Amino acid sequence: MAVVHFVEENTVLLCQLLNHVPSEDDAVKIKGRKGKVLSVKNIEDLVQVNVVLEKKVKNQPLGNDKKKKR
Repeated sequence: MAVVHFVEENTVLLCQLLNHVPSEDDAVKIKGRKGKVLSVKNIEDLVQVNVVLEKKVKNQPLGNDKKKKR
């Protein structure tokens, strides 16, 4: 078992105790967001995994309605 730190742009997203450490180019899902592993570093007792997550898409409101709201 190993302590795994998932990091995106110097921000720790998640720390887990895992039996299987992900390798490079593996698909991961963290906090409901899909991502891909860039690199894996072993540092003493822990493993640092650098990931890139997909960007969140924010819904833009449709154009202004000309109708009066009741």
